[in-house]
Amino acid sequence: MTPTIWRLLTGRTFAAFATALIPTTLTLAVVRTGSAGDLGLVLACEMVPMLLLLPVAGVVADRYPARRVVLAADLVRAAAQLGIGALLLAGPVRVPELAALSAVTGAAVAFGNPSARTLVAAVVAGPERLRVNSRLMVAQGLASVAGPGAAGGLMLAIGPGWSSLLTGALFAVSAVTLGGLRTPRPEAPAERPGFLAELREGWAETRRHPWFLANVLGHGVWHLAAGLLLALGPLIAVESLGGESAWVVIAQAGTAGLLVGAWAAGRLPVRRPLVWVAVASAAFALALAALGLRLPMPVVAGAYFVGLGGVGLLSPLWETVIQQRVPAEALGRVGSFDTLISFAARPLGLAVAAPLAAGAGTTAPLLVAAVLVACANLGVLLVPDVRAHPEREHAFVLR
Repeated sequence: MTPTIWRLLTGRTFAAFATALIPTTLTLAVVRTGSAGDLGLVLACEMVPMLLLLPVAGVVADRYPARRVVLAADLVRAAAQLGIGALLLAGPVRVPELAALSAVTGAAVAFGNPSARTLVAAVVAGPERLRVNSRLMVAQGLASVAGPGAAGGLMLAIGPGWSSLLTGALFAVSAVTLGGLRTPRPEAPAERPGFLAELREGWAETRRHPWFLANVLGHGVWHLAAGLLLALGPLIAVESLGGESAWVVIAQAGTAGLLVGAWAAGRLPVRRPLVWVAVASAAFALALAALGLRLPMPVVAGAYFVGLGGVGLLSPLWETVIQQRVPAEALGRVGSFDTLISFAARPLGLAVAAPLAAGAGTTAPLLVAAVLVACANLGVLLVPDVRAHPEREHAFVLR
């Protein structure tokens, strides 16, 4: 790999690990002295600006150099986490200030996410994108595993304030690393349309790709179902599969599958990537069905390994397809719609899980979700562009 790609991977890994530290640190800090309502407010103040600003961020990602937007977003996240750390060190938790700084963090995430995708497309040549996206997915998976445990350890060892200061420092390192990347200078149009016009153009470009809309719908159903599983899975494991330790084993099996799938994505000779994406997404139905039917714990763990293995496989493939098929000048806007659906659907699944379980039990919602995931994602194969094999997508034919 070139030094530029190493720098990209290093910066994104620092950012992924810092991001993984935030939820556990905030949760433990607020729960120590606050209520569940306070925690919900702080977390919601991060999520809501993120969702509202994603379409705006897509336009910004297409208007300005990606490295500058990512630099600004990481610096803002660093400042917000340093502010949270200072607040926590100063004394008792003050929820309004924490909520405000969480909102700043969410806004920065919204602007950084589409630009991070365009940054990969700008820095990495077509033939290398799948390998790089695969390695980025492995780094994110490792960060999501190590982050909560590291945050808990930091809380016990040095306290939540210092943990947040460390998180801010990691974002600063990411900003310096990624902000210095050399990217091709895009040609500026002679005259730019207004913001709303660019937003409409982005939606028009999105609608021009039936393969994209079909997959985004399928992925939205997947994220909704994942929220249900994460909410109901621990309850079923405790009640029927052997207790809390059973859920730990199941979760670890899923994590292992995610990492294996992401690692394999960059090493397989994929000629029809969207077919692989559809089948890999549908594989999550196995985990939903196994858990809903309360099959023996080893079977559920194996199904979860396969289900999240599919997620690990599809994520790099999906990122690479978007970067290959969507014009570079519209990549931020088109990609922001994908991120918006993903970010919104999983919290919705978490929110509706308890009411559904109270009214229909835990089995029916999971089995219905399994059917919906399979149908929504395998149904994507009916779209001609999904089954097509564009010869220009040589990035997927690894030599």
